[in-house]
Amino acid sequence: MKNPKLHDEFKTVDMSTGWETPAGYPHGIQQKILAGSLDERGRTGNRSRLLRFAPGVYTTKPFVHDYWEEVLLISGDLIVGNDENGNGGESFSPLTFACRPAGVPHGPFKSVDGCLLFELHYYD
Repeated sequence: MKNPKLHDEFKTVDMSTGWETPAGYPHGIQQKILAGSLDERGRTGNRSRLLRFAPGVYTTKPFVHDYWEEVLLISGDLIVGNDENGNGGESFSPLTFACRPAGVPHGPFKSVDGCLLFELHYYD
């Protein structure tokens, strides 16, 4: 297996370190990789990550990627389908879930008060 996940028992996740802005995302959206890795060039691997939005941050274009994605909104608010100015869209509250196959456009996204998402990304 090219990108194995490590065996890791329950441990406290340090929410103060290890955050970075993913390539192509606006300032105010950060990820923290929890386990695994995703090789988008080789179309292999899997990862779990936390993704957080600062209050008022939004994206302006839909995302499309070639891997599966599962998303659980843990806390805060998430608006899906806003326009390029951050207006409109459908609002979701904590403990809502999405599962998307590769190639499906989704977003843009916005959070009024900030949010925390748990995501799984993987190839078939």
